[in-house]
Amino acid sequence: MNTYSQKTSEIKRNWHLVDAKGQVLGRLASDVAKKLIGKHKPTYTPHIDAGDIVVVINAQQIEVTGNKRQKKLYQWHTGFIGGLKEMNFEQMQQRNPEKIIEQAVNNMLPKNKLRNERMKRLKVYVGDQHPHEAHFSTKK
Repeated sequence: MNTYSQKTSEIKRNWHLVDAKGQVLGRLASDVAKKLIGKHKPTYTPHIDAGDIVVVINAQQIEVTGNKRQKKLYQWHTGFIGGLKEMNFEQMQQRNPEKIIEQAVNNMLPKNKLRNERMKRLKVYVGDQHPHEAHFSTKK
C-alpha cells in the first residue's frame, strides 16, 4: 500500500455556489472552510493548497441562534489611542454583511501560510446576483 500525495500540477479547482439564505453562520462557515481547504476531495493533501473556489450569495440573510443577534460583538482597533471600536451582529449585518461571513470563515481556516491564498478564493455577495455566472452555467 502506498500513500497518495497530490502534486501541485494535479490540482483541479471546482466552483461551488452557496446560498446563505436562512443558514446558521457557524455551520455555513465550517462547510465553506472545508471546501476552501479541499477536505471534501479524496485527493486531500494537508501541505498542498488544492481547495476549490466558493461563491456565497445572500450574505444579508444569514442567521444566528440564541441571543447572538444582540450579544455577538465584532471588535477592532483603529490604531489610535482609545480607538477600540465595536459593533453587534445586527449593526454589522446592516452595514457590512460580507464581512461577517469572511471573518467567520477566516477563523475556521488553519492558521498557517496557506490561509491567505485560501481566503482569496472566497467570494461573498450581499444579494443573489454575482459576476461569476459563466462558471456555473457551463456545468449544468
